[in-house]
Amino acid sequence: MDLKVLLFIVLLLTYIVTVVENVLIISLIKANHELCKPMYFFLGQLSFIEVWYISVTVPKLLANFIAEDRSISFAGCMTQLYFFSSFLCTECVLLSAMAYDRYVAICQPLRYLLIMTYQMCVCLIALSWFTGFTVSLIKISFISQLEFCGSHVINHFFCDISPVLNLACTDMSVAEMVDFVLALFILLVPLSITVVSYLLIITTILHIPTTQSKKKAFSTCASHLTVVIIFFSATLFMYARPKKISSYDMNKLVSAVYTIVTPMLNPFIYCLRNQELKRAFKKTLSIKITIYNGSKTISSLQM
Repeated sequence: MDLKVLLFIVLLLTYIVTVVENVLIISLIKANHELCKPMYFFLGQLSFIEVWYISVTVPKLLANFIAEDRSISFAGCMTQLYFFSSFLCTECVLLSAMAYDRYVAICQPLRYLLIMTYQMCVCLIALSWFTGFTVSLIKISFISQLEFCGSHVINHFFCDISPVLNLACTDMSVAEMVDFVLALFILLVPLSITVVSYLLIITTILHIPTTQSKKKAFSTCASHLTVVIIFFSATLFMYARPKKISSYDMNKLVSAVYTIVTPMLNPFIYCLRNQELKRAFKKTLSIKITIYNGSKTISSLQM
């Protein structure tokens, strides 16, 4: 089989699996009352972001495999860059909000319901979306004003900041500095909140007297911590540095990790270690099987 065809099939299956599993998590959270908790409210938002996040880049990449014309207009490139950056920034803030939720749950359990109210959760989610899209808008407004010349060939599989800046032929020092400062802000502030939250969580867990209680407390945040480590490791490598750099294969590989692999793995990471999600899935599946068998029985009786 041709390598091009193989890559197309792998990417297509990855995209389908990612969308299906994230939509499944959203549906499970909506359909099960026992999952009406802040932790799952945030998880549903994360899954929603992941669906759009991967949809910004992969469909165009798949189209490039089968189309003779692989070009993208300037407006299309800026649009892809804007939405990709927006969802990336939104996820950064949302992950820190999820870390704060776990901090309150473990370190202040008696006040959890008083602090993490529905209004509080909505405010944190709104803050995530507003911050992500606003920061991205500022970054793209500076980048879009640059003049681009030369080959106009983007050495990447989507319109990312570094490959686009490499094509600029005018003074980009202001745009580069604005992007670098905002990247540090949107990455380091949420990361700092997440790190402080988990330091407090670990300190609290170490003071729990029984081993069983320690394991139970840690299991409630282990999935989120795993996702945070993977996500921030890749994004810090790519964005917490000046942007006019050569697009080496390593950059493309790291980009593929957080644009394609991470959105696919996140649902598995959360579901494999979360007993409530497993029970909700089994319950929903058993109800559908019961309804299906019941409808077959009624149909046979009518015959």
